[in-house]
Amino acid sequence: KLPAQAEITRLLDVEFQVGRTGAVTPVARLEPVFVGGVTVSNATLHNFDEVVRLGVEIGDYVVVRRAGDVIPQLARVLLQRRPADTQPIVIPESCPVCDSPIERDEGEAVARCTGGLYCSAQQKEAIKHFAARKAMDIDGLGDKLVEQLVDEGLIAKVSDLYTLKDAREQLLGLERMGEKSADNLLAAIEKSKQANLARFLFALGVREVGEATALSLVLHYGNLAAIMAADIESLQGVPDVGPIVARHVHQFFRADHNLEVIGELKELQVGVHEETIGRGERPLEGKTFVLTGTLEGLTRDDAKARLQGLGARVSGSVSAKTDFVVAGPGAGSKLSKAEALGLDILDEADLLTLLASIEN
Repeated sequence: KLPAQAEITRLLDVEFQVGRTGAVTPVARLEPVFVGGVTVSNATLHNFDEVVRLGVEIGDYVVVRRAGDVIPQLARVLLQRRPADTQPIVIPESCPVCDSPIERDEGEAVARCTGGLYCSAQQKEAIKHFAARKAMDIDGLGDKLVEQLVDEGLIAKVSDLYTLKDAREQLLGLERMGEKSADNLLAAIEKSKQANLARFLFALGVREVGEATALSLVLHYGNLAAIMAADIESLQGVPDVGPIVARHVHQFFRADHNLEVIGELKELQVGVHEETIGRGERPLEGKTFVLTGTLEGLTRDDAKARLQGLGARVSGSVSAKTDFVVAGPGAGSKLSKAEALGLDILDEADLLTLLASIEN
């Protein structure tokens, strides 16, 4: 295979693009040069470690090639031709899109915008995550519909979902959106206001905060205000929260734009429902449950969340260390194994009775 064609040009400037997950990528603006059959004027620098590795500065003469004869990239810097007036490339302190602070963890190459709830570069992904089944569980609000709503200017951030009821006529103008579909969507959005605090916290999309960590934070602090006010040292006292996660949580709730959106959500009565289990109350701590078969009165996710809220561990497999197996209709090999091991087996009615006796 022939080597990629390379040419020399000059780096005129570096701009910063924000991706859908908040990653901030430096992009080289080049003096246009003809390489491999096309004129190249832009090239990605990938991340800030790559900038350091190349030792490149604005104003340098650089060698440009097309990786795989497709993607333009800076191959190396011609240090012997460095002009006297070059300028170092500096990581911006704030997002070029929304002006939120930019953070970069030690040892990580990627810098990220912290304005996840507000930043327009991240808006579609933030809304998709917020509406997901394990987050606010807004039935009918799939990825394609989110794309349409944003592209049509009907929503720009998650709080806008809860004012869509005032734009029903515009909803009806969307592709494949009839009266029934629109009403079902609006009803699902309204229903999502009842989501518990752990789901709401997970839905906010704080970096590195998954379902289990969100639940741990809620059980430790008891309410959103306490989580938002917690300092890094306090956050590290939460089970499963280390220094990196603590820093992400602390940073997220110090970003003005995120606080603005959370304030709008609270005014719309979203995320105001506190947990029924008070701080420190974990009566099922140390107990392991396995759910198998069909649950009819509860969804599997609801049962799991309620058990975890009481301190239980919910596992996907049966072993001698399992304390209880909750078996509904259609239970198969897990039930058979539980019976062989002589484990305690509950049906759904037993589970509901257990939960009610603890929660009430």
